[in-house]
Amino acid sequence: MVPTRRALEARAVLRGVAVGLALIVPVSIVRAVVERHVNDLSSSAWIYPLSILVLVAYAAAGVAAARAARQAPVLHGAVAGLATVVAWLPVRVVIWAVREQGRGLVSGDRAALPPADVLGALALGLVVGMLGAVLAVRRRRADRTAAPASPSRVG
Repeated sequence: MVPTRRALEARAVLRGVAVGLALIVPVSIVRAVVERHVNDLSSSAWIYPLSILVLVAYAAAGVAAARAARQAPVLHGAVAGLATVVAWLPVRVVIWAVREQGRGLVSGDRAALPPADVLGALALGLVVGMLGAVLAVRRRRADRTAAPASPSRVG
């Protein structure tokens, strides 16, 4: 028996990325505005809800991709979470270019995109996107088992 090769469905991944970006872009803009008015965002209470919203965006990307995928929904969710981070990077560069003066993009003590933070975001996007997909799969299974059986005709 020859193993079948599962190809990624671009439509499902793109749907997940669109959902993820629809949530991350506004959060990034709010973060930039808050950061402008707060002395140290990392010690501010704002960092917690903003970080949670980013994680929710990764999970939502995974859920959307898993629902749209015909096969391998968890794989699609993981890729969508990861691709959401990759698609977000240019948005963050634009925010940096418009807003920052005298702050390095990837270097310096206050870099806008330190390489370690980018790697952490990629890992979180992958894992949380996968978790979102697992939730979508479990929800789909629960809905199937809870659906009432169609009435049979007894003649």
